Order: sequence, then C-alpha cells, then structure tokens
Amino acid sequence: MIELNNISKTYNGTVKAVDDLTLVVPEGQIVGFLGPNGAGKTTTIKIITGILNADSGSAAINGIDVKERPLEAKSQFGYVPDNPDMFLRLKGIEYLNFMADIYKVSSDLREERIKELSERFEMEAALDDQIQSYSHGMRQKIVLMGVLVHAPSVWILDEPMTGLDPKSSFILKEMMKKHAEAGNTVFFSTHVLEVAEKLCDKVAIISKGKLLFYGTMDEIREHFRSNESLENIFLELTGNE
Repeated sequence: MIELNNISKTYNGTVKAVDDLTLVVPEGQIVGFLGPNGAGKTTTIKIITGILNADSGSAAINGIDVKERPLEAKSQFGYVPDNPDMFLRLKGIEYLNFMADIYKVSSDLREERIKELSERFEMEAALDDQIQSYSHGMRQKIVLMGVLVHAPSVWILDEPMTGLDPKSSFILKEMMKKHAEAGNTVFFSTHVLEVAEKLCDKVAIISKGKLLFYGTMDEIREHFRSNESLENIFLELTGNE
C-alpha cells in the first residue's frame, strides 16, 4: 500500500510541482498515474521513493513513513525510474548481483530469480556484457530485473514500458497483473492511455500538481456522463495540455 497525505513540493520557491496531493494506492490493485508533461508525476514518485523530500505532508509504504524510517520503507518497494541509463560500466550480471546484495537476497534465491527473469526478458546472452553496450530497451529490461530481484510487494514504475519491444511490454503487463492478483501493489506512470485503460484497476489524473480525479474507468465515465475513451476524457479534463 502507498499512502500520500497532503503532499506539496515547490521548486525555486515559486513553481508548485505537487499541490496538496492526497492519494491511497491499495493492495491488490494496479493504479495508473496520468498527466501531461510537467504535471508533477515524476516529482510525486520521487517523494514516494524518498529521492525528494516534500515541503509538507507525508508519504508511507506499507504503513512505514518514508521520511522517518527511510531504509525500512525502501526495503518494501521496487522502483523503476524514467531513465534507465545507470551503472553503465557494470556488466548486467554485476548490476543484478549488486541489487541483490543491497536487499540481502541469499545466493540460492538470487540465482533462481536472475535465471527466471533473464529467461523471461530474453537477456541471458547479454548478462556478461557491460550495460553501456545495451540498447535503450535492454537497459530498461536490466533495470526492471534489478528491481524485481528482491521480490518487493510494492512496485513503483515511472514510464516502465518506454523502449520495450512489444513482447517484453506484454510480459511486463502480465507480470503486473499477477503481482496485483497476489495481493500486492502496482503504481505506474504512463503516457500511453490505452494501456492504462486496459490494465489499471484505477487511474489517478494529475495536472499542475493537483489531483483532478481518482477512480475506476466506470467511475470516471459516470462522473463525466460519458462513454468516451480515456484519451478523450483525459484531454477534456486537463484542458488539452
């Protein structure tokens, strides 16, 4: 579970990136986080993950306050950032073992998970190569694998399908569904509204730092008295930004 209570964040004392945002992402659900560029999605995600401190309000993962107990909170989730260009000099296998070391995954368990994930994402042949030699899509895959190696209950994914080939994107979506069906939490941002419409239990729409709507597709359509697609409702709600 992810809980945000009255979160606000201002840059340079003038630009309000997140404005009094309250949101609960429950267990057993996939929640899509939608908004125009600059709406505050990545800032919100960085506050949830403890990368940024909010000016006011609180964030908690599985009931653990991110600011007061950061290490304990961070052990609860896996985070995929919006840019996979990291640890480029490491080999893929070195990066996965590094992530497993951080989360204290045993040798036997990490070997099993790395084997399963590398087969699933068809990365077996690339694990002994440096990440800097990978394509963008391969870098996205290795970051996803690193996130999943400690089997966190909460997944926080910032544009996770960017750069993935159709097969890998499909595999990830199926994994997200199974993770939620097992009673876990998936929270992800995306600009692909069709994916959100088909995949999510709920969507949260943000613009200019403010939460405009949070609910199921049926609730959105009922609220707007519309049978339009999520794309059309989104454009109407955000003023065609």
